[in-house]
Amino acid sequence: MSFWADRKVLVTGATGFVGAHLTARLVKEAAHVVCLQRDFVPNGPLDLLDLRRSVTIVNGQVEDYCLMQRVLSEYEVESVFHLAAQTLVGAANRAPLSTFESNIRGTYGLLEACRSGQTVKRIVVASSDKAYGTHSDLPYREGTPLDGLFPYDASKVCTDVLARSFANTYGLPVAVTRFANIYGPADLNLSRIIPGTIVSVLRDEPPLIRSDGTPLRDFVYVDDAVTGYLQLAENISAVKGEAFNFGSGSPVRILDLATRIIKLAGKQDSLSPKVLSPTKIAGEIDTQYLSAEKIERQLGWRPTIKLDEGLNSTIEWYRRNLSLLP
Repeated sequence: MSFWADRKVLVTGATGFVGAHLTARLVKEAAHVVCLQRDFVPNGPLDLLDLRRSVTIVNGQVEDYCLMQRVLSEYEVESVFHLAAQTLVGAANRAPLSTFESNIRGTYGLLEACRSGQTVKRIVVASSDKAYGTHSDLPYREGTPLDGLFPYDASKVCTDVLARSFANTYGLPVAVTRFANIYGPADLNLSRIIPGTIVSVLRDEPPLIRSDGTPLRDFVYVDDAVTGYLQLAENISAVKGEAFNFGSGSPVRILDLATRIIKLAGKQDSLSPKVLSPTKIAGEIDTQYLSAEKIERQLGWRPTIKLDEGLNSTIEWYRRNLSLLP
């Protein structure tokens, strides 16, 4: 039987892209999943992956401490995956307070609710590679200082440190993920480079590159990301209080990525990327990629899906579902 069979799991952020895929895997492995939903958005990832009938939906915000206490107690939750966050860098720059409320207060409130309850045995908290900020010594390793200073990046620094503080101060069974950029089917945030480029290309529109195209980024396919989350939770006694990088080890320039998507979609004869800025964007880190040596050494995780394979699967999903997208 699966480790997750009949286990009671709370996924915050389940209505988002990665959270929905994590929920799908847990449902497949026969877990009883409670999903926190802030806003109901028709044709969101939970709907596109046909999950609503298989989970329990709780409406509310992760910042609501009393709600989190109630959910953990009433549903006897023993495993928590905390992915709820305002995840868009541009939105965080425009409205930092709402980002801080969700990403920081939501994290410490949930962790305190887990601490004060009596049911939770494992917690995995999503930080980000953005928490590292800008460093010349690459790839980022877990000992690299967390110097994220822009609003989203700073919120993830706080998320990361708070989670490890609860583990080290109170013995809370928490581990932290620091993922590179995750991509795959059912990501509706078209401001992100991969889904935005794919949708533009499938609509025969030139994909727009907001920067000069030179930033270097690391990408992990969503199925590999989900496996990483589950492996940490399943081995929480061995990883409690630690943070782990998850990356592909093969960073790619944004302009090259867009060109690759155009080719894989079969549109190289009619489309090319449109670079909007001759210079780098203020407030955006130029080069980011991670070493995943620690998680491979301790738990054996490594990405199994190469970039072209993952992009092909993602392109085909968007091709089939293009009419459902905004």
